[in-house]
Amino acid sequence: MEYTSYKSIKYYAECAPLVEELGYKLVDLKIIPAKTITKISAIVCTKEPDGNMGVNDCAKVHRILLPKLEELLGTEETSMELTSPGIEHNIKNAAEFALFTGRNVRIWDKTVTDWISGKIISADEKSVTIQKEEGTEFTQTFENIAKAKFISAANNTNKKEEA
Repeated sequence: MEYTSYKSIKYYAECAPLVEELGYKLVDLKIIPAKTITKISAIVCTKEPDGNMGVNDCAKVHRILLPKLEELLGTEETSMELTSPGIEHNIKNAAEFALFTGRNVRIWDKTVTDWISGKIISADEKSVTIQKEEGTEFTQTFENIAKAKFISAANNTNKKEEA
């Protein structure tokens, strides 16, 4: 799994503090210029590991984030989609692990060719540490993670999943 620093995502540094002031975290920000309109895609989550994002939460962030991005882009010809990660979010950027400390995840470990489940304890630029159900901690480097996704606490078992 690749680690892309949030510092390298254009306009992330300007937008993340606005989102955090509202009590949320900016997970992803994509800006895609098109012929007549600039498309913006953002993913936002709560600060609590198992918090829920509702429509009103997304609308609150949208009202603050869109004008800032239009100012940064120098255009009002924009279309913005703002979503929450969802209950079974696929982690695409290894930098997300640090944002989701305390969250239950499942990672596909290339070294054992199997899923390993647990709660994210910590993460840095190279690895993530999770606490397994039995209480033991497991650290894996991102290069040995093929994919990762959220799991609900109720489904935090060692059940198999299709790869």
